[in-house]
Amino acid sequence: MTKKEKAMPIGRRAQAIQQILDQLYPDTPIPLHHEDPYTLLVAVLLSAQSTDKGVNKVTPTLFKRANTPKKMVQLSVEEIQQIIRTVGLSPTKAKNIHKLSEQLIERHDGKVPENFGDLEALAGVGHKTASVVMSQAFGHPAFPVDTHIHRLAHRWGLSNGKNVVQTEKDLKRIFPKEHWNKLHLQMIYFGREYCKALGHHKAKCPICLLVSV
Repeated sequence: MTKKEKAMPIGRRAQAIQQILDQLYPDTPIPLHHEDPYTLLVAVLLSAQSTDKGVNKVTPTLFKRANTPKKMVQLSVEEIQQIIRTVGLSPTKAKNIHKLSEQLIERHDGKVPENFGDLEALAGVGHKTASVVMSQAFGHPAFPVDTHIHRLAHRWGLSNGKNVVQTEKDLKRIFPKEHWNKLHLQMIYFGREYCKALGHHKAKCPICLLVSV
């Protein structure tokens, strides 16, 4: 921890970071194209270890063929994989999309459940995916943390967590609950524009300049 970090308590640092993010990103549209909770769920599942841009290239074709669980199960796993073949881990993701669609029909009358337990019980749905759906589809407070947000939180001195689970706990403790959903997206946008994993220039990053990490 630098002398500047020691001089700035974590509460003040978080407040200053949030002010910068609010100035830069007052509006935070969801970067994944979707129509409703189901298509968002599928898009988020596809985004694992893939770029949002890559996912947005395949979902129009996929959702034109099947934008509901009942339509999706009418496709074979092979057909789904062919449509999403350019996305990373497409064989596994195709199987999970087909399976979770079956599960939604069998367990939830074809609707996406509005709670973490039922979401995380679906094929291929982990805590981060469930958090995105809960926050962005249903408006429940959640702070989805992926490897990128984990990196930013550590770089900005907001968390020293060794994994995304601890980082999520730290961020939830630091920031007010009513801001979690927006902050998640703001951090994603900021990380892509100013605070990249590779080729990062601290002098050009307004938050890293502030906290001097």
